[in-house]
Amino acid sequence: MFRPLKILLSSTKYPLTRCCSGFVSRMRYVNRLKEDDEACVAALQNAHIFLFHRLSPLLQRTKQGTFRPAALMSSDVQLILERLGSDRPLLKESVLIGCSEQNQAQFCLDVGDLDQAAVEEVCEGNFIDLRKAFFLLTGSEAPLVAKAQALLRWHQTSGFCSATGQPTHRNQAGSQRVCSSSGIIYYPKMSPVVIVLVSDGKRCLLGRQSSFPRGMYSALAGFCDMGETLEETLSRELAEEVGLEVHSISYSSSQHWPFPHSSLMLGCHASVSPAHTQLYVNHTELEDARWFSVEEISSALQVKTPPRRGDPPVLWLPPKHAIANRLIMEWMYRQRRGEEGQ
Repeated sequence: MFRPLKILLSSTKYPLTRCCSGFVSRMRYVNRLKEDDEACVAALQNAHIFLFHRLSPLLQRTKQGTFRPAALMSSDVQLILERLGSDRPLLKESVLIGCSEQNQAQFCLDVGDLDQAAVEEVCEGNFIDLRKAFFLLTGSEAPLVAKAQALLRWHQTSGFCSATGQPTHRNQAGSQRVCSSSGIIYYPKMSPVVIVLVSDGKRCLLGRQSSFPRGMYSALAGFCDMGETLEETLSRELAEEVGLEVHSISYSSSQHWPFPHSSLMLGCHASVSPAHTQLYVNHTELEDARWFSVEEISSALQVKTPPRRGDPPVLWLPPKHAIANRLIMEWMYRQRRGEEGQ
């Protein structure tokens, strides 16, 4: 029964990529574009381009009334740039973000030097702030747009070497920048952030900052200090922000988050003793923090749009693309399983 495998491994008729999964093939293709400037230039000629205007993505409304990021062919983008009178070879400034399942390269490009209204008219779309766009996008589109914006922001803020003060220059893919004087290579970076949903067994803890949309509460989060482990950061943040001491921690999942300047969110669950749930909110860190019941969270999950001014107060949760939403859904699932087991 092992004969087919033996034939496959010993055969030289088929290239290695024929034996790889689609995922492996795509990852190797993207890696090649990062390492080979000529291959990247060639891929750019038949690529999908996602446009941004001063870091706001271009979205188009579908016939169904939903929104999706506009994936324009590179040839169409070039015509648009020429039509709007761009005097720079902007297309070459596109940054590689990945490739589709059909191995079509995907790039992003910020056209902030052009008139926003003119670009929107030509492209039949609108540039929307990324925080608002997160509530409009579905599926895998939000993470793709978030990655694109993070890379564009990094390039805009990394034009000079921190060691020599000399200009840095990017490779064609935009996956690195090199100091023109010292040769120091810089790569895009993310800051680790712990985000945690705390439970006392029957309720979960959510907080809000003054910058949050009206009515929104989310899981608590904080940046990792130098030298800290994930567990140490989580324990310190809860002590600082709400005066709680946790007795168990479990890791859930992670997510890239483009705010404020590209973070790696490390999602966790934590529990506290039901006898020690008194909150001591640090109002320099949080505007408010509260315990919420299963019923309150269940009702909040039904709210699809943010409350408007004049509307009755209502609990509003982070969008489903956010890891905070995932942590809340996991907690709800565990609570329901617990009720079924009683």
